[in-house]
Amino acid sequence: MKRLILVAFMLISGFTFAQTEGYKVGDVVKDFSLKNVNNKMVALADYKDAKGYIVVFTCNTCPVAKAYQDRIAALNATYAAKGYPVVAINPNDAGAVPDENFQKMQALASEKKLNFPYLLDPDHVVTKQFGATRTPHVFVLNKTDKGNVVEYIGAIDNDPEEANSTKVEYVKNAVNELSIGKKPAIASTKAVGCSIKWKKG
Repeated sequence: MKRLILVAFMLISGFTFAQTEGYKVGDVVKDFSLKNVNNKMVALADYKDAKGYIVVFTCNTCPVAKAYQDRIAALNATYAAKGYPVVAINPNDAGAVPDENFQKMQALASEKKLNFPYLLDPDHVVTKQFGATRTPHVFVLNKTDKGNVVEYIGAIDNDPEEANSTKVEYVKNAVNELSIGKKPAIASTKAVGCSIKWKKG
């Protein structure tokens, strides 16, 4: 039943969406400072020893984002120690969806025992800079002399229901390749998930 609900929701909300604005692979990302669920401000520059970042636009309520919560946590568990921490950002407007408010974000972080930032982007400034359109939507960054360069954009994998026998773990593969000095073989895919809930007016 849960699987059928997820499929129906994805079909209704738009299963895939091609990014048309914001950062592209090869672009240098402008740093940002957003409030974390612990009420402290977080910027990419705070990670002095990072080799790159897994920036994930996700949220509290989207069934697809919920399906990926544990996988996002697993990415951080595997890659933060290797220099590629997860930085999660909630792009949704709480005015449009009340359960996306900051207190609900804090509750989710506590319930899931998140040990990575879960940041609020209340005016969609960072979301629009990146060009995120879905939850979840991932941007893998590589720290270089030029700055933080986008190396992968898109989905976490091709298996939102964890039922795909030909599963491809796009983000894992991208980070593994970057960690040995290679460019990701697959640098862009379509993000799978719910549309971002923008402020009205």
